[in-house]
Amino acid sequence: MKNTEPYKIKTISEYHQFRGLPGPEHPLISVINMEDISKLRDDEPKHLTQNFYSIALKRNFNGKLKYGQQQYDFDKGVMFFISPGQVFSIQSDKILEHSGWLLLIHPDFFWNTAMARMIKQYEYFGYAVNEALHLSEKEEMILTGIIQQIAHEYHSNIDKFSQHVILAQLELLLTYADRFYHRQFITRKIANHEILTRLEDLLTAHFNDDALIKKGLPTVQYIASALNVSPNYLSGLLKVLTGQNTQQHIHSKLIEKAKEKLSTTDMSVSEIAYELGFEHPQSFSKLFKMKTDLSPLEFRQSFS
Repeated sequence: MKNTEPYKIKTISEYHQFRGLPGPEHPLISVINMEDISKLRDDEPKHLTQNFYSIALKRNFNGKLKYGQQQYDFDKGVMFFISPGQVFSIQSDKILEHSGWLLLIHPDFFWNTAMARMIKQYEYFGYAVNEALHLSEKEEMILTGIIQQIAHEYHSNIDKFSQHVILAQLELLLTYADRFYHRQFITRKIANHEILTRLEDLLTAHFNDDALIKKGLPTVQYIASALNVSPNYLSGLLKVLTGQNTQQHIHSKLIEKAKEKLSTTDMSVSEIAYELGFEHPQSFSKLFKMKTDLSPLEFRQSFS
């Protein structure tokens, strides 16, 4: 098995076969007890990717998961979310010691339901690449209870209500996870403020050299990549810490720099616009007016 490219698992049935499990009871969804996965393969791929959603709640895993740019230990309850096509790897001794649950859902399970659209709106399926969800015991109990309800329905006889019941439980699971993620933003203040400090340093450096003239305003994607987080994660974090998303934060820094130039130099508005990366001065004036309720000239005149 080649390790140069991610090993792709296309279906949930393939995953069960890959991990030596009995076939799934439904082709588009599976609920797996982690204790049933007792070892990695002898030819375990270096990198994996799947064509379905994976929601995992793990505890006491004697290994590491590398997902995106982060590596996670599982000495405590950790939940993470993987979207179709994302790449991850597992490192461990051959014999696995862990507990918890793994929920696999193929996108076709959502076909012609509101969840097909809703699941894309849960930010952690994007920023989970860089941030797992660390659970308190109470939070873990809540989520485990919901997964067990889904498992009960999964193992029951399939009828016309099965999909609706599972989707309702899944929506509840994802909503609780959303709540707990926002709690994590608030309680993990040290790490979050370190990201905010790095962001400020990055923007200050960008605004203080000639990068604006050469490259224009930094994009959200550029900033997130430089900070080694996803755009959704960064915007969600900033929203909690500052009340602004990343784009608004960039604009605030821009307006701050514009005010400095308008109040301390004799440069024309056009010259300032050019130095701040704007090709057209009108675009700069429009943004400045929108953010300050004053035109650049009106702001300058307020100092005379």
